[in-house]
Amino acid sequence: MEQLEALREAGRIASQVRKSIRGDVEAGTRIIDICDSVEAQIRELGGEIAFPCNVDIDHVAAHYTSPIGDISIVPEGAVVKVDIGAHVDGYIADTATTVCLEPWLEPLVEAVEAALNAGLRTVRPGVHVSEVGAVIERTMKARGVAPIRNLTGHKIARYIIHAGVSVPNVASIGGYRFQAGDVFAIEPFTTLPDAAGEVVDGPPGHIYLFQKKRSVHGEVARRMLKQIHSRYRTLPFASRWVLRRFPGPEGRAAFSELLRSRCIRAYPQLIERSRKPVAQAEHTLIVTEDGCEITTA
Repeated sequence: MEQLEALREAGRIASQVRKSIRGDVEAGTRIIDICDSVEAQIRELGGEIAFPCNVDIDHVAAHYTSPIGDISIVPEGAVVKVDIGAHVDGYIADTATTVCLEPWLEPLVEAVEAALNAGLRTVRPGVHVSEVGAVIERTMKARGVAPIRNLTGHKIARYIIHAGVSVPNVASIGGYRFQAGDVFAIEPFTTLPDAAGEVVDGPPGHIYLFQKKRSVHGEVARRMLKQIHSRYRTLPFASRWVLRRFPGPEGRAAFSELLRSRCIRAYPQLIERSRKPVAQAEHTLIVTEDGCEITTA
């Protein structure tokens, strides 16, 4: 499958899953069931998982997926972000939606979706990424909400979700100019106007990344590291995926050894500093000669 076809197919899969999962997000739903459902649907539709399904509640903006045995549920009145990544032959689609279970917070969702659409309309060859950020910020503030200023969109490469270029969600100066053929995720986040408007690192969110092959002592740890390296390499993975294949105390001890040895590293949850609710919307696009093609629409 050639590159454009694979990007479009990944986008189609991710879009279908995003639309499907919205109906499953309601108060009392187990978060692990949402994660497992998203990941199973990606595979059923012929894709592979580009990163663990993120289910981020209220002031958690990003990077939470369920650990094995997770008993946490969606609370009443929650603002729930579901971030989905699919790939076909390494060509990635990254998309997100927010389900708001609290009516008075619905303007956050409306504003972040409007900001995303405004940002997408700005993309074309020669435009600075900073121009997209300025449009996103203006759109949010016109609706009486605030952007999360230290979260960004990102360039995507084959098997690499964050490929070295960021797209700000606030006004800035200059920066990278879009080029035809680029693949980017535009990813605004919004919060209440009296919030801090920035995220800080929280506890680990059960999402990990392979770092380096190092010497480890246990036989289970060696086998686990070999599997992680061969299966994921440059893509994030969930601890529950690994611990379902290596169950019990031996598996948990081996996973801890890989962390201590810095063979793998954890992603922290990203938490709005003033603990105010956050909404998110995201699409992946291919820059064309006269604009962009949204693969996850």
